[in-house]
Amino acid sequence: MSFISDIFKKKNTSALGIDIGSSSIKVVQLQKKGDKAILQTYGELSLGPYGKASIGQSINLNTEKIIQAVNDLLAEKEVAITTKTCGLAIPFKASLLSVIEMPAIGQKELASMVPIEARKYIPVPISDVTLDWSIVPKSEVEEIPVVKDENKIKTLNILLVAIHNNIINQYREIISKTGLDAKFFEIEVFSSMRAILEGIKGAVMIFDMGASTTKLYMVDRGLVQHSHTINRGSQDITANIVRTLNISTEEAEVIKRSVGMGKTPDGVDLSETVSVVAESIFSEANAFLFEFQKKRNQNIKSVFLVGGGSALRGFKDLAAKNFKVEVISGNPFEKVEVPAFLENVLKETGPEFTVAVGAALRCLQEL
Repeated sequence: MSFISDIFKKKNTSALGIDIGSSSIKVVQLQKKGDKAILQTYGELSLGPYGKASIGQSINLNTEKIIQAVNDLLAEKEVAITTKTCGLAIPFKASLLSVIEMPAIGQKELASMVPIEARKYIPVPISDVTLDWSIVPKSEVEEIPVVKDENKIKTLNILLVAIHNNIINQYREIISKTGLDAKFFEIEVFSSMRAILEGIKGAVMIFDMGASTTKLYMVDRGLVQHSHTINRGSQDITANIVRTLNISTEEAEVIKRSVGMGKTPDGVDLSETVSVVAESIFSEANAFLFEFQKKRNQNIKSVFLVGGGSALRGFKDLAAKNFKVEVISGNPFEKVEVPAFLENVLKETGPEFTVAVGAALRCLQEL
């Protein structure tokens, strides 16, 4: 009887992408219909109140509080999540990325050699991390050597990824105490790349502005070539609005999200207040960008803005003035079929949900 019921059991076609950030948790639920991904629901829950901080503020919560927050979001009637099948994004700061050179040998030999070679590149004991690796695709334009050396050993570039075991264990505990069925954990930058960069050629920079930090990733040929973290983010803009208007953090957060670089209902122009903080972040980002271009003798094509901080009104125009290259607001929902009445809203809020959409897309592929 159970065998027959298993045959006719409806196949799960929905998947969740979950992004646990420092200031909020974002979820996106997608459904597979043929070769299309359809948006079923999405939602966000601020973490500040779980640690006696304001909405929008970065907070360092213990695992029990995170579990409580995830359970609250999963139970939220307005979000109406209907699946527990998910993929989870892990914060970039919990990982180590390196590109290493290995002899061009078979997959089986590589599988035994990579962990041994990895010890040279990882500054912590190998037993403290979980390793993953993949072969980096060759450049479209290969340099032709002047003299062929038949004895020269052919090599491969390998992208080596290490994640701290304590973070893996924390996420496993979150999974077990929320009833989620996690198909994978992946570092957030890979989720972002899947959501906004597939099909993009040439070197680009992802500018990911969160509450407390802004992460920069130089990406070329599907590989993170270089990364940098700036210890300033959107909560610094909120703090500046607090000082300028002499209001509470909660009020400043509401005004920041509704007005951005525009005018408050009282007619106060916030463009200067926002740009003072934003331009200090752009200045450091530009230095990182120029250093990369000089080192590689290669200009980047575009800057993609992701993260909640970059969804501010007027932010994209300010970024375009500062970077002097094409600036694109990441819109992960472009890859997803969405209700027509939500298109404009999702275009505005898209940067904030980039990681969650990217994780959901991979989970959908793996169903």
